Amino acid sequence: MASTAKKQGVGSVIWEYLTTVDHKKIAILYLIAGGFFFVVGGIEAMLIRIQLAVPNNDFLSAGLFNEVITMHGTTMIFLAAMPLLFAFMNATVPLQIGARDVAFPFLNALGVWLFIFGGIFLNLSWFLGGAPDAGWTSYASLSIASAGHGIDFYALGLQITGAGTLISGINFVTTIINMRAPGMTYMRMPLMTWTTLVASVLIVFAFPPLTIGIFLLMFDRMFGSSFFLVETGGNTIIWEHLFWIFGHPEVYILILPAFGIFSEIFATFSRKRLFGYSAMVFATVLIGFFGFMVWAHHMFTVGLGPTANAIFAVATMAIAVPTGIKIFNWVATVWGGSIEFTTPMLYALAFIPSFTMGGVTGVMQAAAPADYQFHDSYFIVAHFHYVIVGGVVFGLLAGLHYYWPLMFGNMLSEKLGKITFVIFVIGFHTTFLIQHFLGLWGMPRRVFTYMDGQGYNTANIVSSIGALLMAIAVIILVVNIVMTLAKNQRVGRDPWGDGRTLEWSLPLPVPYYNFAQTPLVRGLDAYWIEKKANNGKMMPAESLEDFHMPNNSFIPFVLSFGLFVAAFGALYFASGKEWAIDAVSDLPQHPWAPWVLILGLAITFGSMITRSLKDDLGYYVTKEEVLRDLEEEEERRAK
Repeated sequence: MASTAKKQGVGSVIWEYLTTVDHKKIAILYLIAGGFFFVVGGIEAMLIRIQLAVPNNDFLSAGLFNEVITMHGTTMIFLAAMPLLFAFMNATVPLQIGARDVAFPFLNALGVWLFIFGGIFLNLSWFLGGAPDAGWTSYASLSIASAGHGIDFYALGLQITGAGTLISGINFVTTIINMRAPGMTYMRMPLMTWTTLVASVLIVFAFPPLTIGIFLLMFDRMFGSSFFLVETGGNTIIWEHLFWIFGHPEVYILILPAFGIFSEIFATFSRKRLFGYSAMVFATVLIGFFGFMVWAHHMFTVGLGPTANAIFAVATMAIAVPTGIKIFNWVATVWGGSIEFTTPMLYALAFIPSFTMGGVTGVMQAAAPADYQFHDSYFIVAHFHYVIVGGVVFGLLAGLHYYWPLMFGNMLSEKLGKITFVIFVIGFHTTFLIQHFLGLWGMPRRVFTYMDGQGYNTANIVSSIGALLMAIAVIILVVNIVMTLAKNQRVGRDPWGDGRTLEWSLPLPVPYYNFAQTPLVRGLDAYWIEKKANNGKMMPAESLEDFHMPNNSFIPFVLSFGLFVAAFGALYFASGKEWAIDAVSDLPQHPWAPWVLILGLAITFGSMITRSLKDDLGYYVTKEEVLRDLEEEEERRAK
């Protein structure tokens, strides 16, 4: 298996991706699947804005509108933003720390397939009796009473997807702690690696509460337990605590890797070392630490009392400080730099004011008395989207352009990229800036229509026009991607010309084993140091010897498919059973459901047993093959 791309048939390429354990190919799987769900979530957003464009609109019914807003939020958070960030984490982090792969390649593949099957399962709800309709937070008082199987799709789909995310989080923590190249101390790690490490630690601690909450919700709906049922001694507020103990760290799980991407971009295109590197590292760790201490600011109006509200208000204000440190350090990095206005740099520069606006409205909501006014109004919708779109989505779009050559060996069109940037940024601010005022004027969130003459008409049509601009920008981006892949003009190593970290020291396409010899890291911005001292040639930390690599495996795909099948059995198992909640017991019975559940679990456990009993010892890459690859690379560079 040579590192240079050889012509393969379509079938062999598909089989390669179904069985791969290579972090670079897994990154592409995350990118494709996450990109697909991003488009689905975007279509759902457009349906929302069409419905709200004019008063008394009947484009969507009230029930369908609830399903669309629930699926828009759930899809964008769990099935688009998270996996797209995992795409860039997989593509870059092992290369940045000088590793040949992640610590557990098999689990990396299992993580991506669990996410894909969980996402497919959740979205099949549209075609199988209705999507979940209790909002993306799925508050128990709404979700337990929800008729049909929509909430069951939500619960089982997120359990499967969440398992994949948790596995990936554990994997990245282990990889970054244990697999750094010689000389790559913690305070020499690139910011992208640091933010991935902190986000992965947050995943490890934040996802179990969500998993537990969803299990309790499933038991209440399917087996008639009373965790959240007030009339039988349960407590519906406990769901809110469990959800937000996950949900607020989740916001930082999303934004921290985006911060990492921006930190890399600012340093590269300002042609300077990142200003205040150590302060940036400590700010990242502080954000992770404080992220678990603020969850109840989502619940100021629940009635926790003034003491709890005051504590969480102060903690929420405090978490703005490390974020502010980051903002000032990014500005100081750009200040006095030799700036190159590439597409990634434009997104990074637009991010600073956009995200700062989202942060300022967040501090406004941190004051509990003020939050009583803002709560459940469009002010909250505007704040949330300024943080998630102005922070995370800008980061994803910047990362897409910046890391595209590393992942695919060619460059996206800068001209089309800049057109996309201008239209998207104008559309974004047009959509969400005015929603702050809608909220302050009294428009509640989650309403499917509004009356004429309330003063909301102009603002809503402006907001919908902005959403249309964002949709046009995404269409241009897709055209850019298709044209780039069709042309396939190859680029060589360090395509941006100013790469500072180890991933840019490698030839493109990156060999499947990443590094012929593990590099020796001599300081922060390891590749930049060698450019100045050694003509861009990394110093090896080991002699050239045979080295071990893992085999591909079809088991992660089969194991995930087994859970996908079992979820259908679990979903229909409780239908019509007298012990289930009324919303489920009123549905028709399905006598085949237990057998589907057993079949799915048999596939999953059979896969686990096969994995346990099979001696999969991997293979060795020989010194001769590596030398041959190096010679081919030298010939390509000479041409």
